[in-house]
Amino acid sequence: MRHPRYLLLPFILLLTFMTHHVYAAPQSKLWPMWKQSNEANPAVIDHQRWQQILDRYVITEDYNNLFRYAEVTASDKAMLNAYITSLTSLDPRNYSMDEQFAYLVNLYNAITVKLILDEYPVKSITKLGGFMSFGPWDDDVAVIAGEDITLNDIEHRILRPIWKDYRIHYAVNCASMGCPNLADVAYTGENYEERLNIAARQFTSSPKCALISDNTLVLSSIYEWYGEDFGNNEQEILRAIDRYRDGAKLEGWSGKIKYDYDWSLNKP
Repeated sequence: MRHPRYLLLPFILLLTFMTHHVYAAPQSKLWPMWKQSNEANPAVIDHQRWQQILDRYVITEDYNNLFRYAEVTASDKAMLNAYITSLTSLDPRNYSMDEQFAYLVNLYNAITVKLILDEYPVKSITKLGGFMSFGPWDDDVAVIAGEDITLNDIEHRILRPIWKDYRIHYAVNCASMGCPNLADVAYTGENYEERLNIAARQFTSSPKCALISDNTLVLSSIYEWYGEDFGNNEQEILRAIDRYRDGAKLEGWSGKIKYDYDWSLNKP
């Protein structure tokens, strides 16, 4: 008969894995079928229902935009689902690049809110997803143009490789306190440049982006996970932060730098 400690070994190994599991940031890798657009199409995609959700449930506390998940009504959950269905029924490649960008960012953020609402109350988005998963980012969450799509597909196989704009990291929201704010204004093909600049300024000027503590510069882990999008070294990353940051500039910092991220839910 096997000793009980050997029977417990698989569970101990599993617990160790889950305790020390670290978020591994996906690489930017183009999904070629999505690199298409119709610039001759003047049509505008309607995001009014998403704006209504934002108006009702996003509140600002200090430098954070928080979402009141606990207060979302059944009718507004239905409206959110209807909005997501309306987007996924479209083929974004039939629209201009500007409309596609707004479509993808809003869809990402709306689906993220829906995932939280479907499981609420939950302490962190990292608790969602399949067994042994760290969050829901690799789960199929929509079908667009006949293709199963994940949140990671939207961000890392479409947005990042096509637009090559590091402000994307300030626009997509992961329902966490450490994340750049969930925008309280829906992105549109007309406003997205302005909204990206606002998102960049809000985040880079907040302590969740950069904070000096005990002679150490604590940066958001976003700059560790996706450093290649911001620059080839830490000074270039600091320069990219300074471009939008209000207050003391960071370029030239010669002390210790470490990275941190708060995965707790972005709720009041």
